[in-house]
Amino acid sequence: METHSQKFKVRLGLFVLGGLTLFVLAIFIIGKQKNLFNPVFKLTTTFKNVSGLQVGNNIRFSGINVGTVENIRIINDSTVLLDMLIKKEVWQFIKSDSKVTIGSEGIIGDKLLKISQGSPSAPLAKEGQHLDSAEPIEMDAIMSSFTVTAGYTEVITKNLSEIMVKINTGKGALGRLIQDSTIAENLNQTIVNLKKSSKGLDENMTAAKHSFLLRGYFKDKEKDKEKAAAAKKKAAEKAAEDAGKKK
Repeated sequence: METHSQKFKVRLGLFVLGGLTLFVLAIFIIGKQKNLFNPVFKLTTTFKNVSGLQVGNNIRFSGINVGTVENIRIINDSTVLLDMLIKKEVWQFIKSDSKVTIGSEGIIGDKLLKISQGSPSAPLAKEGQHLDSAEPIEMDAIMSSFTVTAGYTEVITKNLSEIMVKINTGKGALGRLIQDSTIAENLNQTIVNLKKSSKGLDENMTAAKHSFLLRGYFKDKEKDKEKAAAAKKKAAEKAAEDAGKKK
């Protein structure tokens, strides 16, 4: 009986010790994540809408978790004040003109704050300084925009479908042009007539060149062309000769 009691006490002691170890480990992990054991400094910012951000959410700088949201409180009907705890080891990188935005872990993850890199010439942020913010784009606004765009797309698709139906059934000028073989034949005949007219015009010009009355006119034209070509050639030769002399 005494041996059984000792075994029970040993098991109870191990159970309590294991529980305390897990409790201390959990406190250490949570404290490390919430910067309870790290030296920190405080910054503030304001938003009109925090979009579901909560106390304890992470703060990132250059993609690295550097702090947590300490407090969120409503100042008035259009302003929400956020207190931020930032690790002192990154104090040297946060400038007074850095801006704060609200992001998320992936597409549907937890909300978080992002601090942008300031300009190199700006002074460092001071303890308790207020940083400017950029309002987040609401997902509802994005979805509303998508809905409007989808509505326009539906109307355009419907109109295109009606136009294609009219074309396929031979309605409208384009439909008649495609479906009516008579119109197509008339177009072909018109093109043939234009080609014949062009050929006839060439023949008339050839006949005019050989005409007794116009022969002198065309000869003068040919002479003018020959003179212009000769003058151009002479000018080119003179230019080449002058260039040779300069060398």
